[in-house]
Amino acid sequence: MLNLRLYMLQRITALLMAPLVLGHLAVIIYAIQGGLSTAEILGRTQRSLVWFLFYGTFVIAVSIHGAIGLRTLAHEWMGLKGALLDLFMWIAGLGLLLLGARAVWAVTFAAGLSA
Repeated sequence: MLNLRLYMLQRITALLMAPLVLGHLAVIIYAIQGGLSTAEILGRTQRSLVWFLFYGTFVIAVSIHGAIGLRTLAHEWMGLKGALLDLFMWIAGLGLLLLGARAVWAVTFAAGLSA
């Protein structure tokens, strides 16, 4: 039953990530074609709750999706099973979440607080 839940959770996060990826790509294309500098991009994302929520949701979905995928790979390639497999998944997911959250905070609010 756990495998079915993880399978469904991975599919749900994929459905959530699809429009977020398209939105992210649209932003990248807009920035490149507009010739925006890093400072101009950060000027638009700093202190923005919208960008914080957009990329924060993206990071949460990617962390869950990636951790489940890495769990499958660890089981198939490394033969991990049981509690060790679940521990691997949780460590991977939390690592992805922490790295992503740090990046989101850096481009949305970190500089805004020091100013």
